Amino acid sequence: MYAMLESLSKVEREVYDLILRTGEVMVGDIPSKKAGAIPSLVNKGLVEIEKRKINHQTTKKSKFVRIRGTE
Repeated sequence: MYAMLESLSKVEREVYDLILRTGEVMVGDIPSKKAGAIPSLVNKGLVEIEKRKINHQTTKKSKFVRIRGTE
C-alpha cells in the first residue's frame, strides 16, 4: 500500500490527506477542482464511497468518502 501512496499525483495526494485528516468527508465538501481525483483513488482501492442519510426525516442520501478499511 505504501508504494501505491508514493505513486499518487499531487492532487490525489492532497485529497487523500484531506480524507485521512478528517476521517470522513462528504463529497460535496471537497473543492470541485480536486473532486476529479476521487474516482482514481477509488479505482486504486485507497478510498471507498458510502451513500447514507444525513437526516433521519428525509429520504435523500448523500455520498461520503473515507479511507478504505476504516469504520
